[in-house]
Amino acid sequence: MNSLIDKYNIPGPRYTSYPTVPYWDESSFSPQQWEETVIRSFRESNAEEGISIYIHLPFCEALCTFCACHKRITKQHSVEIPYLESVLKEWKLYLNLFNEKPKLKELHLGGGTPTFFSPKNLKTLLEGIFAGVDIVDHPEFSFEGHPNNTTRDHLQTLYDLGFRRVSFGVQDYDLKVQKAINRIQPFENVKQVTEWAREIGYTGISHDLVFGLPHQHWDAMEYTIRKTMELKPDRLAFYSYAHVPWVKGVGQRGFDENDLPSGEEKRRLYEDGKRLLQELGYIEVGMDHFALEHDDLYQSLIHKNLHRNFMGYTSSKTQLMVGLGMSAISDSWYAFAQNVKTVEEYQAMVEQGKIPVVKGHILNEEDLVIRRHILNLMCQLETSWDLQNAFPELSNALDMLKEMERDELVELHDHQIKITEKGRAFTRNVAMVFDLRMMRNKPETRIFSMTI
Repeated sequence: MNSLIDKYNIPGPRYTSYPTVPYWDESSFSPQQWEETVIRSFRESNAEEGISIYIHLPFCEALCTFCACHKRITKQHSVEIPYLESVLKEWKLYLNLFNEKPKLKELHLGGGTPTFFSPKNLKTLLEGIFAGVDIVDHPEFSFEGHPNNTTRDHLQTLYDLGFRRVSFGVQDYDLKVQKAINRIQPFENVKQVTEWAREIGYTGISHDLVFGLPHQHWDAMEYTIRKTMELKPDRLAFYSYAHVPWVKGVGQRGFDENDLPSGEEKRRLYEDGKRLLQELGYIEVGMDHFALEHDDLYQSLIHKNLHRNFMGYTSSKTQLMVGLGMSAISDSWYAFAQNVKTVEEYQAMVEQGKIPVVKGHILNEEDLVIRRHILNLMCQLETSWDLQNAFPELSNALDMLKEMERDELVELHDHQIKITEKGRAFTRNVAMVFDLRMMRNKPETRIFSMTI
């Protein structure tokens, strides 16, 4: 395995989109084109499946030095109401594009720290969103909660508004690691919010664990996993720390890079962590996610409707996902668009009556073909092709896949590829074989985190 790590541990995307953000062709993108694709996607899909909304709530009281999200650090809670008013104004701009009432199927609050906002203000935001939609039966509403500041009132208020899933960012229980990443978070805090969520009636509780953080070693990682099992969350995200300080600036320079585990050490954290999770009853779903058999994420894998988008893996798919808030990314299937990345610019554009997108990409026919293949690989660990969804560099891709087959990472069949159990850890590498944009224009400098 170590020789495979040396061979395949290269910079690569996480594929929450294709093309990935660095390969968006902004020369062919305009806000008007984006709005046209939104209207098209809405008309095609709203009646049958509804839409998704992602709301980016960027404020945090302290900077976690492992975080690669777009955020604003402040202890001034006076920022809450003006920001939420801007989000509702942006949503009104999208409502004006639609020719009928949207059916809301999925909504996620991400950040930043959504629980930075008071329960009262979150309720005002969500009631404003819900006033303009029809909510489908059994919607999937979820939010990210910080165990240190999520109150029972947060959980109850959001539950009363239809939320049934909550994800708590745990990362690691080792105090030395917590100090390095500036995230001091006792187990007791996580236990408290998890138990509150269960008592209130949440049916989907998730914990996020991260491997590859500074000072991590297996004994501490095993302790974190076993402590997590005391609470038995329904699903887990167990993902690799993405060390990209050249992209995210000083936030990820809060520790000495020599404190990071080596590639071999990091691989062991993943392999032994995965083995332990499986021994404890968790089933791997897609890449970096684990779930108990009753969880929706596992059930969607079995029924082959697992989906992946900018919110990560989801058991609910919609063609149109509207991202609201500073830096939020939207997806109409035919195009991607990202909002401006500062609170001030965002609020100014919304006040001017403009949908605040700053960049994006219109997918061409080839992009749509490749996007489907990569989604298949990331969600189902397999894909197939025929004359309708072949692509120009297919023969080159097959040559690279044959080498992966020799390494027992994939199985090649007639017009089909399947990622093996051994190859799961290299899913990103397999997807890269299909990434025509990156294949044709290899980056001159490192822009992605390591795949392993």
